[in-house]
Amino acid sequence: MQPRNDRILIVEDVDFDAELIERELHRAKIVFDGRRACTRAQFIQEIHQFKPDLILADYSLPQFNVMDALALLQKERKDIPLILVTGHHSEEVAVECMKRGAEDYILKASLKRLPRAVLNTLSKRKVEAEKLSAETAFRCREEQYRLITEHTRDLIALLDLDHQFLYASPSHQRVLGQNSEAMLGKSYEEWIHPADVKLLRRTFEEALFFREGCNVEVRWRTLERGWQSFETTGSWIFDARGKPERALLVSRDISERKRAETEIERLAAFPRFNPQPVWAFAADGGLIYFNDAVVALTRSLAKNHPKEVLPLNIATIVKMCLSTGQSKIRMETNLGRRTITWSFAPIVSHQVVYSWSEDITDRLNLEAQLRQSQKMESVGQLAAGVAHDFNNILTIIQGHAQLLQQAKGLDGKGHDSMRQISQAADRAANLTRQLLMFSRKQAMQPQLLNLNDIVQNITKMLRALAGDQIVLQFDRARQLPIINADPGMMEQILVNLTANARDAMPRGGSITITTSSVEIDQSYAARRPEAGCGLHLCLSVADTGSGMSPETLSHIFEPFFTTKEVGKGTGLGLATVYGIVTQHQGWVEVQSELDVGTTFRIYLPVSAHMSGAEEPLMEPTQALGGQETILAVEDEASLRDLVTEILASYGYRVIEAANGTEALRIWESRKDDIDLLFTDMMMPAGPSGRELAQRLMEEKPTLRVVYTSGYSVDVVASDFNFREGVNFLQKPYLPETLAQTIRNCLDHKERLSAI
Repeated sequence: MQPRNDRILIVEDVDFDAELIERELHRAKIVFDGRRACTRAQFIQEIHQFKPDLILADYSLPQFNVMDALALLQKERKDIPLILVTGHHSEEVAVECMKRGAEDYILKASLKRLPRAVLNTLSKRKVEAEKLSAETAFRCREEQYRLITEHTRDLIALLDLDHQFLYASPSHQRVLGQNSEAMLGKSYEEWIHPADVKLLRRTFEEALFFREGCNVEVRWRTLERGWQSFETTGSWIFDARGKPERALLVSRDISERKRAETEIERLAAFPRFNPQPVWAFAADGGLIYFNDAVVALTRSLAKNHPKEVLPLNIATIVKMCLSTGQSKIRMETNLGRRTITWSFAPIVSHQVVYSWSEDITDRLNLEAQLRQSQKMESVGQLAAGVAHDFNNILTIIQGHAQLLQQAKGLDGKGHDSMRQISQAADRAANLTRQLLMFSRKQAMQPQLLNLNDIVQNITKMLRALAGDQIVLQFDRARQLPIINADPGMMEQILVNLTANARDAMPRGGSITITTSSVEIDQSYAARRPEAGCGLHLCLSVADTGSGMSPETLSHIFEPFFTTKEVGKGTGLGLATVYGIVTQHQGWVEVQSELDVGTTFRIYLPVSAHMSGAEEPLMEPTQALGGQETILAVEDEASLRDLVTEILASYGYRVIEAANGTEALRIWESRKDDIDLLFTDMMMPAGPSGRELAQRLMEEKPTLRVVYTSGYSVDVVASDFNFREGVNFLQKPYLPETLAQTIRNCLDHKERLSAI
């Protein structure tokens, strides 16, 4: 910026004299802006409007002179230098003008002195102006420092070389509760925590060595809050020779900041160490933060960067959340076969959207497996109920068919019909056994065995079952652990799975049966509710058949579900497999793909110890009758009549009861005559068969009891000392089986109680 010219006001009423003055200044190459005043009024106007830096004035103008001009300047408080330029030679007048404030005087006869006088006066004015400005600035800064020192909450103190207070700001009173005046002459050690005194001393030593301020965090004692943390700066003030003169101590209370930092760290630790993936997005949808769990998720999905995991419309989602201020929760996306759920929460004030995500694939699979398991359990309960009721019907059919076969007067055609009825009833009984096997209510006879032996023993049967168009292959592990299982049921699994694989390959193919051992860890077991940890045996049956759709896979273990034509399958094969495996505390896994094939994997727990020897059953003897009195309790009227008829034909006296309540009523009057109680385990009214037997045996310990049920003995009597063929008879049964069981129980040396 170009400096302005000096402004000079010439007070002269004679034009010639004014021109001489200006010519002399120009001759001396003084650059200026000039104005001229000839009257008092013009003089007053120019000092306000023109604002001259210098006034050159003649002593006397008409009705106005220098004395008047000086008086006006004093009155207007105008600090403008004035040089008297006069034609008079009176020194008395000049001295008087100087006393009144004139800077100098020049005779018109000696104008050659004028330029130097002008330059000296202007220079002097500038020096004085600069000095005044500096003094004003200094006073302003001094006032600012004073105001800062008196009103700041920072502790500001001057210390002598012995670290004693020379000055303590008023903030010591407000912050520490200490009187600032009372602190003078005392060491800061009285207010610094003892453990921090050495730390502050070392800070001052470092400040002296480096000749600059050094920071340290120390604790000051306050009257109200005890010890508080302060960020403290120690520095030194040096004299002209560079020697330390005083120390400056400035401390700022950071206790609130530290609490805030602690809170921020605590809050920041939540997303950082959260095991769930946490994301943050800017307003434009850009990813600005993600935690370690996001990195782990990215790697588990075989991606290189977290951005590859994000939903495709992430920018739209972020903008919508910020514009509406509403969260978006439980949004699902799919990456390959994995399902990710997302929740977005906007922080509108910061224009940030936070998100939480989770890989819920395993959870969805577990939920699907749980639903399937619950469905299968419900279906199993239904199947068991159907089998139980159906066994009652089959007992009646088989019983009457055998009685008719034994009747006299029946011709050959009639015998053949009865035989056909009996055989049909046997097939129906086999179906009910499969239903009970599926529902885990079929008796099991486990023993320690090597599954390879089972596979070896049944190989010929399986080859014949598969047929000539199918290649049957075996891959048996050399060292297979022992399992505790029912051999017949293991054979049933192999037969059913082989038959199922054969039916899936009408044009031929291959079936591979594999045995192996596998260690199940906790992570695997967590993904399958029915799985257990530890060493397991795995039986795999794989085919190259037509495969199954996901819809079909969800139903394959349901009883009577089949994809075969009507009349070509019962739909109980895989249901039976499921029941057997579950009954052995194992589980089934199925993998199938259309037009590729299907693989069934059966997992069975390895035996941990040898089972105790089973008590051998009584050797069957010829069914003999007797003359004992039997109380027969059966809620099914037709079956009750059949039992009465069969036992009566063997010479027994039979008393009938439709339920437990009626049996108790009969017992009150006939208990001395009754030798054996024959009762169904489950009856709709009154006490159950078990409860009835317990009450009767309390009154008559010698009473013998035979229980019967459509369920197996290991289900209805798991906590009884029951033995099938002695005091338990499973439905359906033949007449001679009933008679033999009754006789065995009556002749058994030990009474088998229900307790």
